[in-house]
Amino acid sequence: MKVVERQPSLAQWASLLLLVLSVCINYVDRGNLGVAATSIQRDLHFRPDQLGILLGAFFWTYSVLQFAAASIIERWNVHWVYAIGFFAWSAATGITGLAGSFSTILLLRFILGAGESVAYPAYSKIFATDFPEGLRGTANGLIDAGSKVGPALGVLLGVKMINWFSWRYMFAAIGFASMLWLIPWCLLVPKLKSERVVSSRGWSPSYGQLAGTRAVWGTVLGLFGANYTWYFFLTWLPYYFETERHYTRDRLAFFGSLPFWTTAASSTVCGLLADALIRRGRNAGRVRQLFVSLGLTGCCGFMLPAVLVADPTLSNVLFALTCVCMGAFSSNHWAFTQTLAGPRAAGKWTGFENCAGNLAGVVAPYVTGVALGLTHSFFAAFAIACCVLMVGVLGFWAVVGKPVPVDWKFAPAEPYPEPSTT
Repeated sequence: MKVVERQPSLAQWASLLLLVLSVCINYVDRGNLGVAATSIQRDLHFRPDQLGILLGAFFWTYSVLQFAAASIIERWNVHWVYAIGFFAWSAATGITGLAGSFSTILLLRFILGAGESVAYPAYSKIFATDFPEGLRGTANGLIDAGSKVGPALGVLLGVKMINWFSWRYMFAAIGFASMLWLIPWCLLVPKLKSERVVSSRGWSPSYGQLAGTRAVWGTVLGLFGANYTWYFFLTWLPYYFETERHYTRDRLAFFGSLPFWTTAASSTVCGLLADALIRRGRNAGRVRQLFVSLGLTGCCGFMLPAVLVADPTLSNVLFALTCVCMGAFSSNHWAFTQTLAGPRAAGKWTGFENCAGNLAGVVAPYVTGVALGLTHSFFAAFAIACCVLMVGVLGFWAVVGKPVPVDWKFAPAEPYPEPSTT
């Protein structure tokens, strides 16, 4: 029987707005330990190596549990699973303000990573199920913009809250106030039921099938290449501005947050642009593939000259263009994955890809530190990032190959309802 397809309902658009707000909170919570690191070290007398362990603890559970999170999302109602994850990571953030030992904060960072591990598999599952192809760039672009606005606000507000009160108050206020988000979400979830919501017992490919799919490894390679540069920016760019460009604290605060604001704006615009092209009849897979591949190539093309030029104004313009290109990638990356995977595989594919891709958060800071120690210059670190970016382009273009949805074997014959733009 033919399934009637339609555009997202008002409730589903409302859910997108709440998800954008939640991803802002998500990135504030994962970054607030870095904002408070100096104050925590001073008050609790942590050694530098202990602080380093705490700063990296989030990525271990966040990356490793992507598989489990994706499987849970395929089995249970994705909207309620997301609510549980949100509660867990918000509670972990709030309780951190009460913590008084290394082991307690370490455990809470592990819980934070576990809670947030459901986020991106959930986004992909919701968008692949509830949003037509011609609107997924917009939806994913808004999510990505939220992920960039979050850390920018986290730095600005976190520093002020610590100065006004204390690091403990910052954690408690952000964590427990964030739980207010659950009220409208829980009221909205019952209204999201439709014929497009998949039964928890619906078929999805096994991880063995995913591992045997060439396109999956292309997106894994591509995400790792992009994340390497992004986490390099998150962890080392302020240090670069301060030590090599000799920015004052006031200039550092502005230019340190500028990459987040620029990428957020670019991500929103590029998501809308890609969707407009698709609605005009362009092939969805090819449009997404071009945006992610050209975006990463542009990053490489602008980033290295930004380091080489002596003029600070020209350097900042080139860094801004680098971030514009990053937005072209990040707005369409998950939409590209959703196109290739289809609704039945989107959650698991995202978890598989995000697990490997976020290991760049462990690798990039370490490799950069080694390169800086050996050469006493940032040029080698930026050059390595450019090389890894081009490996990512190779993954998205050559390894993925023709950008068509995967024809999953042993999938059931019954149709899977999917929305359209009509």
